[in-house]
Amino acid sequence: MLKIENLEVNYGMIKAIKGVSFEVNQGEVIALIGANGAGKTTILHTITGLVAAKAGKIEFEGQDLLKIPAHKIVGMGMAHVPEGRRIFQELTVYENLKLGAFIVNDKKRIEKNLEYVYAHFPRLKERKNQIAGTLSGGEQQMLAMGRALMSNPKIILMDEPSMGLSPILVSEIFQIIKEVSADGTTVLLVEQNAKKALAIADRAYVLETGNIALSGDAKELMNDENIKKAYLGE
Repeated sequence: MLKIENLEVNYGMIKAIKGVSFEVNQGEVIALIGANGAGKTTILHTITGLVAAKAGKIEFEGQDLLKIPAHKIVGMGMAHVPEGRRIFQELTVYENLKLGAFIVNDKKRIEKNLEYVYAHFPRLKERKNQIAGTLSGGEQQMLAMGRALMSNPKIILMDEPSMGLSPILVSEIFQIIKEVSADGTTVLLVEQNAKKALAIADRAYVLETGNIALSGDAKELMNDENIKKAYLGE
């Protein structure tokens, strides 16, 4: 579904991504893990057209994404839940969700998507008329995820969904990611909490200073001694 080949991204003179290649198959949950500054967010931003690639290829369902502007990528079936949530603070929960469906022209489809989001995030339904900036951190993360789902994506890219959340909320967010995946949405997950990410992923790639250092079955990587020491605190 998504294929990245020899991707290179520079920030000025700094080589942030140095020839990264990986792929995401339809229906998979793929975890991209690594230390802060490894380049995980940069990869997601390049896939969704927010950062320009220096070299390489990014293909989504056979189409070259590097030639398509960011706003059109959403219409192809890709949604991005950015790091730091980036919700519209001054708008209500409902207004934020409606903006997530800006590419959907069918009113019935929007209503159906809204019901789907409310079913997975009952708290958003309870707070639909509340100003988004007054929500708790966990609720804002749910809103960012719900807003992305409003476009009915084939694949959803999530950047650090557990950041800054309490352990209970982290478990809740990961449960929802599992449910979204079970409903047929492919997930590419960038996550600092390697243990949680590997627990729900099918496969994983470990990024170190702009390179893929390791890849494989998520459960096998979870038992890898080097991964345990470096990322799982064991």
